[in-house]
Amino acid sequence: MGFSYLIPVGHPVNHTKGKTIELITLVKTMKVLVATEKPFAKVAVDGIREVVEKAGYELALLEKYTDKQQLLDAVADADALIIRSDVVDAAVLDAAKQLKIVVRAGAGYDNIDLESATAHKVVAMNTPGQNSNAVAELALGLMVYAVRNLYNGTSGTELKGKKLGIHAFGNVGRNVARIAQGFGMDVYAYDAYCPDEAMTAANVKPLHSAEELYKTCDIVSLHIPATAETKGSINHDLVNLMPKGGVLVNTARKEVIDEEGLIALMQERADLKYMTDIMPVADAKFRTLFEGRYFATPKKMGAQTAEANINAGIAAARQIVDFIQNGNTRFQVNK
Repeated sequence: MGFSYLIPVGHPVNHTKGKTIELITLVKTMKVLVATEKPFAKVAVDGIREVVEKAGYELALLEKYTDKQQLLDAVADADALIIRSDVVDAAVLDAAKQLKIVVRAGAGYDNIDLESATAHKVVAMNTPGQNSNAVAELALGLMVYAVRNLYNGTSGTELKGKKLGIHAFGNVGRNVARIAQGFGMDVYAYDAYCPDEAMTAANVKPLHSAEELYKTCDIVSLHIPATAETKGSINHDLVNLMPKGGVLVNTARKEVIDEEGLIALMQERADLKYMTDIMPVADAKFRTLFEGRYFATPKKMGAQTAEANINAGIAAARQIVDFIQNGNTRFQVNK
């Protein structure tokens, strides 16, 4: 635990034999903990350190930890916490007696127990947009992989001229649209919370229901969060609306997929393919039943680029400093 000594100039508090004794105040230095089971790249850590130490705070690292107790011990005296996919639940928040803010370096934040964070008076934030291009590029890569028959040596098709449906038009979805247009794709989107004008401004055709999106598009790219409303919503009946040869691409969350429903549908329809950056619980079953029509990355790879790694980590550090110094809660995700 670090301490700094502040001596306010011109504030004498006592006079002894003609000598002025200046006030010396003991002030705890803010401690920012970076806790990452999967560490940031060194260049990202260096950038985080520069932001944190320039603000006069202490930086602590907990990397490649293998036991939750290590995290519980490390957060005990932390004022701020930066994480990636690390789980911050009630137990972590109970242990973090001094914690004021936790920032998820990335867009998704379902690894933070928001209700518990609010109960502990801890501000939870994400860093939207920092990983969006990386995830979007991977989504297009998965599309190419699918239409080229997983590079199995047989003749495939091209993305050019195909209808792409973007399910949720946020930061990632907008980048997917931009890149897909470079491939010559016809781009559509559905997002209940995004105005049509934002889509048309990006040369994207707005649709007004998930059913319409799946019925219209050859390829659907998922970018919805995992919420009570969306979990299991990508199901047999919805995906069955896709045209012959349809491809479903998931770079969002595995929880939004009704896995058993999708398995049943892919058994009924040998024309469908499923490409995912989030390995399903039923991965072994998918692989056994749908060779050549299914692919899952061995671990979530969407944000695994040097650029995204650096951007998200440094953004998290800047948001912490801005919150502590100015009370800025722009990216707060709990209430």
